[in-house]
Amino acid sequence: MEALKQNHNRIISPKKAKKLIIFLIFVLFFDFFLFPMPVMAAKKEKKVNNVEKTAENSGAPAGDIQDNSSVKKGVAVKSVSLRVMTAYNSEPGQTDNSPCITASGFNVCEHGVEDTVAANFLPFGTKVRMPELYGDRIFVVRDRMNSRYQNRVDIWMINKADAIRFGVKTVKMEVLASDG
Repeated sequence: MEALKQNHNRIISPKKAKKLIIFLIFVLFFDFFLFPMPVMAAKKEKKVNNVEKTAENSGAPAGDIQDNSSVKKGVAVKSVSLRVMTAYNSEPGQTDNSPCITASGFNVCEHGVEDTVAANFLPFGTKVRMPELYGDRIFVVRDRMNSRYQNRVDIWMINKADAIRFGVKTVKMEVLASDG
């Protein structure tokens, strides 16, 4: 009889159960509907990583959309691909001991124009565009990234705050045909 009384004390009353269910629904509502960003960011990062892994396995550049030449606004487009893009600036913590000099020997600080990108998969001097972000503005590959970033692009910016604000984006990048 004593064991039956102890089990009876462990049972939650219907009133308490109802309050508990309402509380759990309330918590789930706030967690899922009002704070979805970490979940969305994780999905985007997973998608970006899958694009890079697919490219590594196939030997092709990440996210190739097309490889045939086309002409867009008077400039021949050699290829278009989806790339992960980040930003950096001339700060010793982000570069080597000569922060203004790119891997190709170009001085971005003297030049003072934000038209330089770092990419390991393209030769120096290659001209590229990111029409969704910058329209017809042309950028030149003048720098390299850490070797672990084979399929990414890093855009040089004058101000560190601008580079931080830029964050990480997936962009459609056009590689332009060379003039010669």
